[in-house]
Amino acid sequence: MRTRSATPHARLAAGLALAPAALLAGVALTPAPALAAPTPTPSPGAATVTKAGTSFLSATPVAAGQPVRVGASTGEYLYWSFPAAAGETHEINATVSLAANRSGRSTWAVEVFDGLRRRQACTAGAQTPTADASTSTVAIGCTLRRVRPWAEPWSADPLPGTYYVRLTVVDLPEPDLGLPIDVDLLISTTGDADTSPEDGKLEAPLVPPTNAGTVLDAVPTPAPGGSDDDGWNLDLTGWLPEAGSRWVWTTAGGVLAAVAGVVGFALTRRPGRRVAR
Repeated sequence: MRTRSATPHARLAAGLALAPAALLAGVALTPAPALAAPTPTPSPGAATVTKAGTSFLSATPVAAGQPVRVGASTGEYLYWSFPAAAGETHEINATVSLAANRSGRSTWAVEVFDGLRRRQACTAGAQTPTADASTSTVAIGCTLRRVRPWAEPWSADPLPGTYYVRLTVVDLPEPDLGLPIDVDLLISTTGDADTSPEDGKLEAPLVPPTNAGTVLDAVPTPAPGGSDDDGWNLDLTGWLPEAGSRWVWTTAGGVLAAVAGVVGFALTRRPGRRVAR
């Protein structure tokens, strides 16, 4: 029995029928190119900040898009503050240039606090990366949640106000403490500050009061009570304890105990016997 070969028209029709399937298979097998996240860039003309605070009260103010470059020592706590408005999402990116003569691995951390000193969670970024002894730089990042115009008092949602960034090392060998480092930090902002109030609005931003003290230039006058030419105060009333002080009661109790002991000994002492000659 002889089989008939397919005609050229039949082969062409079969090829056209299989072409869409092969094209779909090729598209499915080809991986889509990954889109790299845009690198935050400083704002044009922004002045570089070269300082960092050592506590919440001394945090250095930084604006969004303003670059920061600070030289510090390993183990120091570095603080910066920045304002946040409702509807904004902030991203903190820091690069720490490490010393070459390190003895081991080190773990770094960036933390963000709001105006009530509440620690805010990061939704993305390497918040606590670890650098090997051979690594020259370590990248640290934190993307905050979107700032809300209002929130319930019991929640920890981010609200408008002042935010604080703290950068430090959390784990390292003890010999590496004090080694010099260089920190490059940038805070970027996305979103629209003019958002809907979401059925509520914060009365005032969360900005803690920082009332600095005043320096007294006047020379204090000596207290009344008599003083000689050398400035020594001759009034000795300040050395006497108060009437209700424990020193008064302790002294009085000791005196009464001594008197009671002498009286008791005098009452119980027997007269000595006389020896006849």
